[in-house]
Amino acid sequence: MTDQTDGTLPPESVEPEKLEPPREPAFNLPFGLVCILGLLVAIHVMRTYVLSASIDNELVFNFAFLPARYDHALSDQNLAWLWSPVTYSFLHGSWDHLIFNGFWMIAFGAPVIRRIGMVRLAVFWCLSAIAAVALHTAFHWGEMIIVVGASGVVAGLMGAAARFVFSPSGRISRQFAHLNRRLPITQALSNRSVVIFTGIWFLTNLLIGLGLFAFGGQGGIAWEAHIGGFLFGFLLFGLFDPRD
Repeated sequence: MTDQTDGTLPPESVEPEKLEPPREPAFNLPFGLVCILGLLVAIHVMRTYVLSASIDNELVFNFAFLPARYDHALSDQNLAWLWSPVTYSFLHGSWDHLIFNGFWMIAFGAPVIRRIGMVRLAVFWCLSAIAAVALHTAFHWGEMIIVVGASGVVAGLMGAAARFVFSPSGRISRQFAHLNRRLPITQALSNRSVVIFTGIWFLTNLLIGLGLFAFGGQGGIAWEAHIGGFLFGFLLFGLFDPRD
């Protein structure tokens, strides 16, 4: 018996129960982000293991982004020019490509989703995808280049996160970064952590553009789309952020 009702002390051999501090889970992702990742995986599984090559090629042609669409009369083609600036972001060229984007989406998408919610994220996703391929098209006008992948959106999430994830000490709290104050653009550009982060990010994409190294699988990398997405997220995140 460990319950003492007569005022006597428990035997010395009985140690009081030790309370352990709660452990932070290794993965504690917003449900909306889990749904997005599940959708991206499901689409790629379907394309890789279910659809025939001919049907998959037709799907890519109609839902991937091609700059050449906008060099021809829109009346002479189907409506893929209308939806493909968004739908391309749900297709990926390989498992490596998908896993690479998923990793960075977990890192930077989680705090953004916690901060703005899924409705605003849906709008942010669509507009950052459009901004990404808009800059890409400016460099590749009229070219038959197939663009797929969520990289432009991920870059937008990185740009948005740079406005608020860094604490005054420069560190990032994985669970509480979304509660930080959003920095105005001028303050963000004078914040040492933000400047280092964005500097490394732009340098990496410059090296990718020069062909010195590549990430996320084989094939060409639309590094211009990365920059378009990042600039959109960094410069316009305040339009989506309900916090001061």
